[in-house]
Amino acid sequence: MEILENNLFEAAAEGNVNSLKKLLQEDPIILDRVIVNNFSDTPVHVAAILGHVDFVREILGRKPEFTRELNTRLSSPLHLASAKGHSEVVRVLLSANSQMCLARDRNGLTPLHLAAIKGRIDVVKELVRAKPDAALVTVDRGQSILHLCVKYYQLEALKLLVQTIGDQEFTNSKDSDGNTILHLGVADKQIETVDFLLKVSATEVNARNLSGMTPMDILIRSRKDVRDEEIEESLKRGGALGSMQNNSSVHNNRYMASPGSHMFFDQPDLSSNIPKNSWKKMFKQHENWLEKKRSALMVVASLIATMAFQVGVNPPSGVWQETSSTPDSQGNPATDFHYAGFSILAHNYPKTYERFLIANTTGFIASLSIILLLMSGLPIRSRIFMWILMVITWIAITALALTYLASIIVLTPERERQKQSILFVIGFTVLIWLGLMALLLIAHTIRLIIKIVRKLIKSLSPKRRIPGQGFTSRGSV
Repeated sequence: MEILENNLFEAAAEGNVNSLKKLLQEDPIILDRVIVNNFSDTPVHVAAILGHVDFVREILGRKPEFTRELNTRLSSPLHLASAKGHSEVVRVLLSANSQMCLARDRNGLTPLHLAAIKGRIDVVKELVRAKPDAALVTVDRGQSILHLCVKYYQLEALKLLVQTIGDQEFTNSKDSDGNTILHLGVADKQIETVDFLLKVSATEVNARNLSGMTPMDILIRSRKDVRDEEIEESLKRGGALGSMQNNSSVHNNRYMASPGSHMFFDQPDLSSNIPKNSWKKMFKQHENWLEKKRSALMVVASLIATMAFQVGVNPPSGVWQETSSTPDSQGNPATDFHYAGFSILAHNYPKTYERFLIANTTGFIASLSIILLLMSGLPIRSRIFMWILMVITWIAITALALTYLASIIVLTPERERQKQSILFVIGFTVLIWLGLMALLLIAHTIRLIIKIVRKLIKSLSPKRRIPGQGFTSRGSV
């Protein structure tokens, strides 16, 4: 019997209908035994994945229950044929049992999901025609089949489904995070997908996800890309707005609450897509810089700390190799006492060494402070924390520059220093550097103070109810 069953699977792999008929003549219940026995795949699975439509039709004409058989991955023959794009086999399977359109495999996917993910347009047409409800089945994290089309870059399948179903609720379905397919298309910079969706009248261009963000907000907050400008223009033509623009009917208040709710949340300023407020967008990009560059900043701080430590224990000009407190080789008493292991710079230029040591130690401590702050788990998005981190970073870099200046001065020969030209250039450069650092520090300090004052004013402003609206607001600054 085992030999006959092996022959049956060989016939399925070849799509040989004549061999199938001969095996049925030899053993009329061979198909029943295959159903009962614990095989990973049935002959219909094998024939379906290989596209042998005549073989599938012959078996289903005798045993249509083969359409319900699942392999170890819970895939039916319809799953396999759909994934491979064998539309003729799909039609035969659907004619025997269209309910298998709703069957899920181990990953929770239906045959229609697989066909859409693989871009099998003809199969998608057959499945939707046979069972339109299959398009409404959601998968992990509440994703619809449209979300899968965007996720796997299947624009043609997306177009077919949107145009075929033609339902506004279906087109604007949201996943567990509240994202529509327009949110996903914008986030992934899929220009053609965004353009298509904006042409569909059923698309809600200003739908909000659970974070309260519209597709325009997603574009502003997403990674920067050369396609941003084109997508932004398309969204604007489609009537898309940022969250702040959406709230313009509520006197541009930044504090919103759900109807009947007393819980307030601060809406982020996402109106930076307006040209007149482009400077706000620049500042927001700067605020996100530290978070994106946390690892790079850690490497820089570690490098500065390493350099400062190395220069501290091995200063310019090195250290004395021997002690001169004893007479020299000719028996003459030593006149310039020094000890082995002590700094030559400290002996020859005591005042310069003092300045050198202060600058180097400052840079070393500042770099260690940066490392400690980055590893502390403090909220790097906090303005105060970001300001402190910037100040310490500037201190570390400036201290490094001053250490370099002191080193160059003591290593420059006396005759070159007397020319004053080198010292003038170095001194002028350092002054420019210190002026730039002071300017940046003052500018960011002023920004921080302004933000703090604004928040204090908003927190102290009286709450009021807007007539005719289902939410509470606070007076805007």
